[in-house]
Amino acid sequence: MRDGKLQKIWGCLVGLCGFLVISGCNSPLTQNDLEALLSRGELVLITRNNSACYYEGPHGPAGFEHDLAKAFADYLGVSLRVEIIEEEVEMIAALRAGKGDIIAPGVPFGSQSARLLSLGPGYLEVEQQVVGRRGGPEIQNRKALEAYTLWTTGSSARIEYLEELRRNYPGVSWQILTAYSDEDLLQMVWNRSLPLTVVDSNILSMNHHYYPELKIMLTLGHPQKLTWATDQRNRRLKQALFTWFDRKETRETIKGLIEHYYSHLESFDYVDLARYRRRIKVRLPKYRPYFEAAAKKFKLDWKLVAALAYQESHWNPKAESYTGVRGIMMLTRDTAASMDLDNRMDVESSIFAGTRYLARLHRLVGKAVPEPDRTLMALAAYNIGFGHLQDARILARRLGKPENSWHGVRSVFPLLQQKKYYSTLDHRYARGNEAVMYVDRIRTYYKMLRPNLDLIASDTATHD
Repeated sequence: MRDGKLQKIWGCLVGLCGFLVISGCNSPLTQNDLEALLSRGELVLITRNNSACYYEGPHGPAGFEHDLAKAFADYLGVSLRVEIIEEEVEMIAALRAGKGDIIAPGVPFGSQSARLLSLGPGYLEVEQQVVGRRGGPEIQNRKALEAYTLWTTGSSARIEYLEELRRNYPGVSWQILTAYSDEDLLQMVWNRSLPLTVVDSNILSMNHHYYPELKIMLTLGHPQKLTWATDQRNRRLKQALFTWFDRKETRETIKGLIEHYYSHLESFDYVDLARYRRRIKVRLPKYRPYFEAAAKKFKLDWKLVAALAYQESHWNPKAESYTGVRGIMMLTRDTAASMDLDNRMDVESSIFAGTRYLARLHRLVGKAVPEPDRTLMALAAYNIGFGHLQDARILARRLGKPENSWHGVRSVFPLLQQKKYYSTLDHRYARGNEAVMYVDRIRTYYKMLRPNLDLIASDTATHD
């Protein structure tokens, strides 16, 4: 166990913070912190590089914490710069040394950290979860944890939970792996390198669809809310932060980010995801050249086209629905005719026609809609029709929601099933809930595709 080493690190950090408080009390930042930030025109965010915080997405920087901080920076009228620091104690040291303005770790702060920082309002509830693998240790209660070592990272809140757990169950033990991330530990449990890990629920939610065999064994303690942290000396920045979080527009932004990053992960079970992973290995290679060629021709991401095709037909070229849509891209007769497709059961021609149709919808959505919202709306139109998509955008505008945002349009799609609303629109009734679920599932299939392709390539290389 590495509790002693962790305590030494915290002791050094407390000493460092005391020195900084004394040496920095007459600095311009202390005297006028918010004005100094505004004058330099930049908000510096200290965060982690993972799926819940910050990463480079296909359309540029992404991640829940990044997007939320970008909204705050826009509110202040400054640009956003991201500093990646993985360890909590190093984050705090960097903040206190003036190398950042806000810490957004993507996990709760423990009480030791909280004493060194000024915490903002809570905005997302998370829990500490013990995670294992199907076929691995079966944990029915907390007492059973005494038979295994729990592997975790050095999150202060998590360590405090474990220490509290050990007071009731003295045999509980854990190992802190500072060289690995929570996502690394989930993968190590999945590939049976470790028996159990403890992670935050938001991290598991972001990664569960990659590793469907993972299983939540226990939830420890009580839910906590994520917060940002600022330097205790930066009182004006703290006040601006509280003011911003209290705005109705900010609450809507947070709601939209939760829907964007988490809502599409909830409609799958283990069987769905395990079947999909098998088909990536068995079925996809037969059709991948066609997806790649068609996507290249029409300037789309082939993995997105493949994910759409899986949602439509599970990559079955003979698929046919009771409504008469057919083929691997499940095109209607009219859509196929408009794309000059004679035989919907011809795999290559069908993939090219479906990709062309998606590209057309993407173009019709228009450049006024930023990415990735434009692509998500095009996917919805593939399912529900472009006319109904336009109805949803009109309805969003009427209800004071952003019509050029997928969050705004997504929130009103279910209303297309209510007579009160659809009777006022050109294209009338539509199964809006189905369109929302359709896009959510494609997003999950798309996110799963790259890591699974990499895993297959790695296994092949190892075998060779």
